[in-house]
Amino acid sequence: MTSTPSVDDALLDERALSKLRWRCRRGLLENDLFIERFFARHASTLTVRQAEAMGLLMDLSDNDLLDLLLGRRSPEGQLARDDVIQVLGLLRAARSTVH
Repeated sequence: MTSTPSVDDALLDERALSKLRWRCRRGLLENDLFIERFFARHASTLTVRQAEAMGLLMDLSDNDLLDLLLGRRSPEGQLARDDVIQVLGLLRAARSTVH
């Protein structure tokens, strides 16, 4: 018997994706570059769970977010979750694939 995917694993619809993009606008150019590249590669495959993890990352200050993106620090506390770590990995990978 096959199981149905959970709501968290459902793809984001266009409206939710648009809201997420709006929420991800940052004041620090370096963060915006990571985020733009992330959306360029992953927008069509983002899940609800990944969007929620991205939202947690967007709650950080620009400098704290940049430290995570550059690997200067590791996720701690509420951010030390598998979904957040996965999204952070996707954000970091987007950096290294675009020149």
